[in-house]
Amino acid sequence: MIKMNVKYSLISILFIGNLAAQTINIGELSVAPNTQLSTLFDFDNKPNGDVLNDGNFYVYANFKNDGLVTFTDLGNGKTFFLGNKTQLIEGSQISHFQNIEFNNTSSLMPFHLSTVISVNNLAEYKFGVIDADSYDGKMIFEEKAFHSDASNLSFVDGEVENIGNLNFEFPVGDNLYFRPSYHDKAANTTNVYTTQYFLDSTGVLHPYTSKEDTILSIDEVEYWNITQDQGSEKIVLTLTLDTNTTPLAFFFQENSLTELAIVRWDTSTSKWINEKGVTTDLLAGANYSKMVTTQVSGYGIFTIAIVKKTNITPDSDVVIYNAISPNGDGINDKFVIKGIDKYPDNRVEIYNRWGVKVFDADSYNENDNMFKGYSDGRTTVDRSVGLPAGTYFYILKYKKGNETINKTGYLYISNDK
Repeated sequence: MIKMNVKYSLISILFIGNLAAQTINIGELSVAPNTQLSTLFDFDNKPNGDVLNDGNFYVYANFKNDGLVTFTDLGNGKTFFLGNKTQLIEGSQISHFQNIEFNNTSSLMPFHLSTVISVNNLAEYKFGVIDADSYDGKMIFEEKAFHSDASNLSFVDGEVENIGNLNFEFPVGDNLYFRPSYHDKAANTTNVYTTQYFLDSTGVLHPYTSKEDTILSIDEVEYWNITQDQGSEKIVLTLTLDTNTTPLAFFFQENSLTELAIVRWDTSTSKWINEKGVTTDLLAGANYSKMVTTQVSGYGIFTIAIVKKTNITPDSDVVIYNAISPNGDGINDKFVIKGIDKYPDNRVEIYNRWGVKVFDADSYNENDNMFKGYSDGRTTVDRSVGLPAGTYFYILKYKKGNETINKTGYLYISNDK
């Protein structure tokens, strides 16, 4: 066993020993910017140990934190989990990482997470599934944190928490399948949501026969548990379908009578309710096959269902033209909602296929306050070239007397010249 009792501002150490060796920190360990620290053996940060990583910390074995693991604003520290055997990530205290990379090819599920880890900036999923479900672990993405490269090869099998109000893809899955959910940008930076995906039935606790009349068939083999731990907003949620997990019947349901929707178990009525939704096919190269997007009315257990297509008699005062071609020829260049001028107390929101809001406006009208096929600047889309052609999702809300009317549906953008 090799023990460390160090207080350094700059350290680059490679610990080498026999198979029983450990790297133990019982002091202050600081990894400065542009500095590397590697441990080939189990790393154990004791209760009185402080680790500040502003450089690169390479962990090739187990990692345990009972003290303080964090970073400063001096650098862009990154911790690499790169073992060649199963790696336990454990400890009684939260480990705070600025950046983290998972890349262990020893097995398909090499990371066993039995503690809480937090990411402040970027998490990279290169290879290896993080098993948090079996070990009661959790991964937290702080405000403005994001991730890359999540796929069937690497994701979190367990709970993922997100703090903040930015668009976020939850990198969750189960049984070696990546099955993310998406939350749209919200208003409150203190929002906290937790998501976990299950490739399993929840029918014992949430009977599939207890449902609203509009719900015809529910996906009984998978579901997402989404909780709102802090906040009060109702998010725009996108769930994914995958031919590896989702029953094939849900890929051939759309006709004049039926459509796909997101459904949620409502605890107050003890039944599945229809949250509705708009379905889009995915771009080539995606890790899943379809997406369904809707604004939810609550939280809890969600899945996909086949529902009766809503055939509501349209409001003769308001007619929505759901296709635009913003090519400058003066024909269908704008998203027209005929009659909306009669109801100035209104709001329009438009989302892309990923559930990312690309436009919103209050007091939408038929003259100057209209969607013209360009992002309003809240996303990374280049406004100078406009939004790409494809299917989008709109939400229209307007006051008509004492009633609030809600309409949702497709909007297709064609950029043909």
